[in-house]
Amino acid sequence: MIVFTGFLLGYYNDEEKTRETIDQESWLHTGDVGEWTSAYVAPERLEDIYMRSRWVAQIFVDGISTEATIVAIVIPDEQYVQKNFKSTQVTMTFVELCREEKLKQIILSDLIRLAKENKLKYFETISNISLYSEPFSLKNSLLTMTLKTRRVNARKQFQTIIQSLYTIDRTTTNNLLSK
Repeated sequence: MIVFTGFLLGYYNDEEKTRETIDQESWLHTGDVGEWTSAYVAPERLEDIYMRSRWVAQIFVDGISTEATIVAIVIPDEQYVQKNFKSTQVTMTFVELCREEKLKQIILSDLIRLAKENKLKYFETISNISLYSEPFSLKNSLLTMTLKTRRVNARKQFQTIIQSLYTIDRTTTNNLLSK
């Protein structure tokens, strides 16, 4: 429906059809179906913003259309993490570090900081992440020849994890990762 402001006087010689189409409050009933709350998210633009985090080496931003927010698979910057993340254990492999809830929270907090600094809308702000230790590459088919993320392949590979980021407690999402 749209509000009618006189651009259509009615159907020629058909008062009944005119009354069906234009109501007494001047609303034009088009019969079209629309969605008021939908929003387009440009993941590549958001990935460019979120890549500014020193904690992030690579990121895949995705979402489920029925959800109000986006989530991400993050490959942390291994050197930066090894140098700046203080764990309770003295020696940990990068794979083990990527399973640390504390590291996940630090990175998520930094991504939220970037969202605020860049005045991203609520639906463009990452609500949850999962850390992944294996970089996207040509070999694992997650990068194109121009080194862009193969979104279809990444979505397929991380589908279960992406869904879990919306459905299970955020502290347990890293347990889904085998790496």
